[in-house]
Amino acid sequence: MEWKTGITKVEPNNLVTKGYRQEDLIANVSYSSVVYLLLKGELPSKEHGRMMDAILTACVDHGITSPSWLASRTVASCDVPLSTAVAAGVLAIGDAHGGAIEKGAKILQYGIKRMHDENKSMNEIAAILVKESKEQHKRIPGFGHRVHTSDPRTKKLFSLTDEMKIASEHVELSKCIEKNFEKNGKKLPINVDGAVAAIISDMGFDYRLGKAFFFIGRIAGLTAQVYEEITREKPMRKMFDIECKYDGPVERDLPEEG
Repeated sequence: MEWKTGITKVEPNNLVTKGYRQEDLIANVSYSSVVYLLLKGELPSKEHGRMMDAILTACVDHGITSPSWLASRTVASCDVPLSTAVAAGVLAIGDAHGGAIEKGAKILQYGIKRMHDENKSMNEIAAILVKESKEQHKRIPGFGHRVHTSDPRTKKLFSLTDEMKIASEHVELSKCIEKNFEKNGKKLPINVDGAVAAIISDMGFDYRLGKAFFFIGRIAGLTAQVYEEITREKPMRKMFDIECKYDGPVERDLPEEG
């Protein structure tokens, strides 16, 4: 049985990742650029490398407001290995939490393709996407935020795309969708997930890698959260206080035999 992989060649005293010797990558190429290499197959340009670093940093942590934080901290309080608790947080990342980048990038990439196929303008395709989402009772991921009315990470990422001339059709479409929402009476600013979705699309990444950008960045934050939990708090501590109202069957006796 032959196993094929195009990622890393392993030989005695020799490791080659995507064609580059790992000892040459060490200390010469940043971690974020090596991630880019793994996902794209080539080292990034200076601009794309800087953008990759910015994206991973933007995803690193969001304090005690996210489900992945609660999952990691709860499991850490059970006196398990650090890796187990971090993994619990990663397992909490899905479509509802951390999935907006993938879903948003898919819609943006579909929108740009449709724009060209149907010979529409950017504003026209944005209006169509917003109209269809309303008719289908579906959200367009990457817009609005439960904490921020103006996500500071979005502003910084978009300013970098302008500075490094990375912004293209997908970033433009995301901004047109934001304006269309506001035109229709909904103020839903682009959040960090929407910004990352647009930027990685303009950088040529497959939308299916969307969640990867989130959890590769977030693992660092989860590690810090878990380490703080195990070094500052007592095991099995009470993390939240929620009154639970029972609404099951009334108390009853077991039926008599026969």
